[in-house]
Amino acid sequence: MPVLHADPMSAPSDRVLLVEDDDAVRRSIHLLLHGRGYDVKSYSGAAMVVGDGDAERAGYLITDYRLADGDGIGVLRGLRRRGWHGRAVLVTGHYSDTLCAAALASGFDAVLEKPLKQGQLLAALA
Repeated sequence: MPVLHADPMSAPSDRVLLVEDDDAVRRSIHLLLHGRGYDVKSYSGAAMVVGDGDAERAGYLITDYRLADGDGIGVLRGLRRRGWHGRAVLVTGHYSDTLCAAALASGFDAVLEKPLKQGQLLAALA
């Protein structure tokens, strides 16, 4: 398995890995971020992003909690095991204090509840 390097000198800080299995939500977030100047690479599942050898170029991860093939915490753990150290945001329609605590303990920088508010998402990336 290749090792990911999030070296700020070689990784563009505007690359976002977006993992969302709902096509409409993924497209909406993708368009929002692209319109704000981010370079967005979208995925519909956990395995796709964790297996992407190009993921090391990203400075950010935005992932849904519940995915058809796993969960967002597993996505972050998989990327971290490979050496990725970017900023991570978990989004969920099933928010609880327990989930929030688990996500933060796993290394997420923010946990946002769906439906997402544009300002909150953009602030979480700042």
